[in-house]
Amino acid sequence: MNLKEKIDNDLKEAMKSGDKVRLNTVRSIRALILEFEKSGAGKELDEEAEIKLLSSAAKKRKESIEQYRKAGRDDLADTEEAELKIIMSYLPEQLTGGELEKKVREIAREIGAKTKEDFPKLMPAAMKQLKGKAEGKAVREAVEKVLSEK
Repeated sequence: MNLKEKIDNDLKEAMKSGDKVRLNTVRSIRALILEFEKSGAGKELDEEAEIKLLSSAAKKRKESIEQYRKAGRDDLADTEEAELKIIMSYLPEQLTGGELEKKVREIAREIGAKTKEDFPKLMPAAMKQLKGKAEGKAVREAVEKVLSEK
């Protein structure tokens, strides 16, 4: 079952259950999918595009949470956190710090990256393999740590 089918099913379930936060979140994801399909780019909604859409939505929620907390609007931040949790359920499981570092070490070994000068070679390779499994910021930190140890 692809993301679009899963979203449509979850939308029906959210309507039946009356869960407003889930309903609004699933609707927003559905809107992103429809916008992508109607963009006229002629691209197919494949797994990579799905991950990109969901990652973008998750990043926006994280930024909103941070801004709401700074402004003292915990009520809005809590809503955004609930939406983020729902969005994250559609993404592949996120790697923990140790798992991420281990994967980056493996990638560095594969491509022969050893020093900080190899950052431009290692970072794109790591992002390509870890897309959707970790945030770009976390991947960057792991790459810098791995290259600084050698």
